[in-house]
Amino acid sequence: MADTSSTKPPRSGVPARIDRHKTKAKSGGNEASPIRGPKMEVKRDLGSLQLSADDHPAFLQSKRGVASMSEAGDWLRARGIDDLECITPDLAGVARGKMMPAKKFVANTSLALPSALFMHTISGEYPEESGEFRYSPNDGDLKLVPDLSTLSLVPWESDPTAQVICDLVDQSGAAVPYTPRNVLKRVMALYEALGWKPVVAPEIEFYLVSKNVDPDYPLVPPIGRSGRQIQSGQSYSIAGVNEFDELIDDIYDFSDAQGLEIDTLIHEEGAAQLEINLRHGDPLELADQVFMFKRTIREAALGQDIYATFMAKPIQGQPGSAMHIHQSVIDRTSGRNVFSNADGSASELFFSFIGGMQRFVPSTLIMMAPYVNSYRRLTYGMSAPTNNAWGYDNRTTAFRVPTSDPAGRRVENRLPSSDANPYLAIAASLACGYLGMVKGLRPDEPTDRTVNEGGGISLPRGLLEAVAAFEAEEAFHEVFSREFVGTYAGIKRGEHETFMQVISPWEREFLLLQV
Repeated sequence: MADTSSTKPPRSGVPARIDRHKTKAKSGGNEASPIRGPKMEVKRDLGSLQLSADDHPAFLQSKRGVASMSEAGDWLRARGIDDLECITPDLAGVARGKMMPAKKFVANTSLALPSALFMHTISGEYPEESGEFRYSPNDGDLKLVPDLSTLSLVPWESDPTAQVICDLVDQSGAAVPYTPRNVLKRVMALYEALGWKPVVAPEIEFYLVSKNVDPDYPLVPPIGRSGRQIQSGQSYSIAGVNEFDELIDDIYDFSDAQGLEIDTLIHEEGAAQLEINLRHGDPLELADQVFMFKRTIREAALGQDIYATFMAKPIQGQPGSAMHIHQSVIDRTSGRNVFSNADGSASELFFSFIGGMQRFVPSTLIMMAPYVNSYRRLTYGMSAPTNNAWGYDNRTTAFRVPTSDPAGRRVENRLPSSDANPYLAIAASLACGYLGMVKGLRPDEPTDRTVNEGGGISLPRGLLEAVAAFEAEEAFHEVFSREFVGTYAGIKRGEHETFMQVISPWEREFLLLQV
């Protein structure tokens, strides 16, 4: 369970109610909208085509992934696919790419994107060059290289459509170091060089909100099937989940059609806040799944005439949304969890991993909490961790060690917010643990106290402070690449400058007539 641990009773009340000291809703603003619409049809599921396993190769039965372009052609034809989306995550985790006819895709048509696409802010602006951030002088093309293991349907499209996630290489064929998938691959290669394989399991929280046509108005929860606006305080409530039955069915159906496996789904503490847990596995595969899940959940919500948002703090006074990451490391040869000794006790590598998290995560926080809004979640009294402490089954710490048997020993990083790019958040978390293991770092003593209250915050408090800590850590230039560190820091500084141009309601409320 994510950001719901607090010794204080949960805050109650309808989130849409705004008092004098909060953002005021203007008359005629966004109103709570009901969830409506029939269950959406899943397009071109292979099962509906009634292909016999006796007459067709096994790969045609696969819902996700093929081994070669030849198999891709047969897979697409078997489903009557007309269009293919070639997509890749940008630094914000937004899907960028091109759509093309399926017949051109299997003909190995070359695809490219401009390099500047990976150097703009979340608002689409191109920041000034600063620090080590520099644009390519010719804005040259980056080639899209499809990863055929990610080929799947786009089940919400009305026309038969498929999608494939792509890597990016330069004109010489070398991996582009500042693109998210390549950043994660670089970190995984560090583990592989030492005979290790990291394993992760993300937990993703998100809110359902009524449609918001004017960003000046606050977000409000939608109206569920009961006809009433959803309230907070619904942790693990089955009735809370049942308020969104049609939407949940669509999410399950869309996920199944894409070969995405949901482990569990629960209602969280916030009003219309849900959490999806994914099964543990390979970091790149899980980052791909989170990338696709976000897209899937948004589309399912739109089909029910509401929004799904992964903002870290979308509603004032409500808990934030996290993307907790469970992590372990196995020996590539034996398959043994290196966090446990043969006698079942915790290993030195386990403690060094935690030591690395404590030492380096505060400096990588910008990759786990990437926006101004992210730091509104990381405030005391709101259940999110505000520290770099660790403890056994202690949800108030940043790094929790869940109760498990020796084979399942793992570390849960509770700091990342759900607005983070999954590739970058997972890469950052694993890189910190890796640095701890190779440097033989030791953590401080575990705590069983409540450490997320009382006003103490041992993390960067805002975007610029986080950027400065990120750039100052020399070790990151090696594990992430100097190009990525410079590019990412420059973009984040640009986003902060854009944010500073916006005058908030708080400023008008308290400064307009008093200063």
